[in-house]
Amino acid sequence: MITLPFTKMAAAGNDFVVIDSRRVKISNGAKLAKRLCDRKLSVGGDGLLLLGKSSKADVRMRIFNPDGSEAEMCGNGVRCLAKFAVDNKIAGKNLFIDTIAGTIEADVRGQIVKAKMAQPKELSLDVHVSVNGQETALHFINTGVPHAVKLVSSLASVAVQALGKEIRFHKHFSPRGTNVDFISFRPGNAISIRTYERGVEAETLSCGTGSTAGALVAAALNNLKSPVRVHTQSGEILKVYFSKKGNEFCDVFLEGRVQNSFEGRVHL
Repeated sequence: MITLPFTKMAAAGNDFVVIDSRRVKISNGAKLAKRLCDRKLSVGGDGLLLLGKSSKADVRMRIFNPDGSEAEMCGNGVRCLAKFAVDNKIAGKNLFIDTIAGTIEADVRGQIVKAKMAQPKELSLDVHVSVNGQETALHFINTGVPHAVKLVSSLASVAVQALGKEIRFHKHFSPRGTNVDFISFRPGNAISIRTYERGVEAETLSCGTGSTAGALVAAALNNLKSPVRVHTQSGEILKVYFSKKGNEFCDVFLEGRVQNSFEGRVHL
């Protein structure tokens, strides 16, 4: 039997099981994620974060979704991993994290963690697709992982689970599928957001790459300025900073609070 120490962490309600895989060999991250992320039978979480060694950064991050799939990046996850690395004296307060989506720079100041996101790409506004027999206008952007963004007048009335699932598996976004964000404008330089996450296959209380996608699409549609304040379903606010050169966004940062929920051990 193997005893596996873990830390449960959360960023704006997006929660993760974090494991230092330098200390114990993880032979199957997908299988472990399915087991540990189960909210009824185990620790529970929106994903499993594995911290490992990297030859080109301070640490490496791998993230596995509850369904066992491996994600390229996770905005809230990378911020949690950064805080974990600093808290455990694995890296300094300014650190670089190797991910499938590229090397991410993060800055940790207590509970506030700011991460430079992957260069956004594939921005496409007013993509019209047929959903449930009706033409729906969506906006698309890849912020490390793919996101389809839908502008709505009222988030409270959106059937996030049903509509999100339809869009997530829509043939237009096959074969990789997409995350789905529903946004509405708030007074000032702000939006509200709800996200259906690919791999979790449900709505989460927040999504870092989704908040980034929603903020950038909102900036493109309504000329919002940096930073955009993103009101998440958890009640916490994330800030998205960016620069714009022509029609392209660059120097994109995600900032918000990260907390350690608890520590524990599981027996495998």
